[in-house]
Amino acid sequence: MRLTRRGRILVWTVGALAVLVLGVAGVGAWVYQDLDDNISAADIDDKLGGDRPANLSPGSKNILVVGSDSRAGGNAKYGKGLTTMQSDTLMVMHVPANRKWATVVSFPRDSWVRISACDKGDRSTSAPHHAKINEAFAIGGTSGKVDGAAACTIRTVEANTGLRIDHFMSVDFQGFKGMVNALGGIEVCPEQAIHDEKAHLDLEAGCQTVKDEDALGYVRARYSVGDGSDLGRIGRQQEFMQALADKAQSKLTSPNALYGFLQSATKSLTTDEDLAGIKPLYGLASEVKGIPSDRLTFLTVPNYPREADVATDKANVVWQYPQAGTLFASLAQDKEVDKKELQAAAEDPVYASSVRVQVLNGTGVPGRAAAVATKLREAGFTVVGTGNAARTTRTTTASYPQGMGAQAKVLASRLSEARATQEADATGGVVTLAVGTDLDPDDIL
Repeated sequence: MRLTRRGRILVWTVGALAVLVLGVAGVGAWVYQDLDDNISAADIDDKLGGDRPANLSPGSKNILVVGSDSRAGGNAKYGKGLTTMQSDTLMVMHVPANRKWATVVSFPRDSWVRISACDKGDRSTSAPHHAKINEAFAIGGTSGKVDGAAACTIRTVEANTGLRIDHFMSVDFQGFKGMVNALGGIEVCPEQAIHDEKAHLDLEAGCQTVKDEDALGYVRARYSVGDGSDLGRIGRQQEFMQALADKAQSKLTSPNALYGFLQSATKSLTTDEDLAGIKPLYGLASEVKGIPSDRLTFLTVPNYPREADVATDKANVVWQYPQAGTLFASLAQDKEVDKKELQAAAEDPVYASSVRVQVLNGTGVPGRAAAVATKLREAGFTVVGTGNAARTTRTTTASYPQGMGAQAKVLASRLSEARATQEADATGGVVTLAVGTDLDPDDIL
């Protein structure tokens, strides 16, 4: 089953897909209104705060898409001991101002990032900390409401990427299962048998049609398939979603199947208030539909196993810099990303252990260099010494000699708001970190 880029976008904008197929099928206005009323809206503006990235490309859109598996109701069996909302899929779709291309970036759920402080919806606020990126959805969704879950995820994605998120869409697991069932199931062809207790799935090898819990288990399965990574699951989910979109389009002449599919799709969908409704979603789909297929790019944030930096962490990945930074900066500035060029640049990752760092205290606070050095060693960096800077400074900088720009950017990526600068007279193969008052050692990733 070969993926087409257009299908992936259409299936995730399920509300817009509903309108597209309704227009072809020519159903009545009452059905339009019925489906429109299914889409839930969440007011998130008052939960995002004021400290957000600037909009560097007016007219472009960054849309956060979340595949949610709330543990309420029919989803309760998935994930024992989990009492909050969960997210299994996270991506950002960038639609540029000129509408001539688009890029969709997937974020592995095991990405080790800084989780922002968030309103938990129970009159308390979570503390900022480091964890898997999908924990943001769970923290914000403590009260069981999508608005809080979406807001915390947006805050975390914005803080870690520098991208300003304009809209969000959340698709719930149970709605996904209903879409599959309405179409009579989806054919999958696993090369090996899949027996995954966590995903409640038992499938034999070979082509077969799955629906109900098997369909849900197929897109959730991870540890028993391939290399057991979240990256492998992302690819399998994309393939399944493509097949789902193709079958939905093939059912345009079957009113019952189509209506059931659209009912499940729209009932599973929650968006921000500006995007809630058939009309705005149709507008979004129309814009995407006009983009040439060879200008639609799908990427996963460049990453590598965190175990390469921290030997005891075998469960997470870290984003690979400077490549991830280049990707985020390009989208923030509304510049098209060359996928092949990005992948080629990411073939030889710069691990933290290969970065030699001299830490200088520029805060005037005794012991700050030692505290930062300890945190850097814990993150896997090679600290070669500590000392005091010539002057106090507010801004933390990573100064590097010629030829060590990549190492400096890797270091800066682990420090909130740090910047890398080349020093013409610097030598010795060492990056010098001048710690400013803006750096809290606990913020080091």
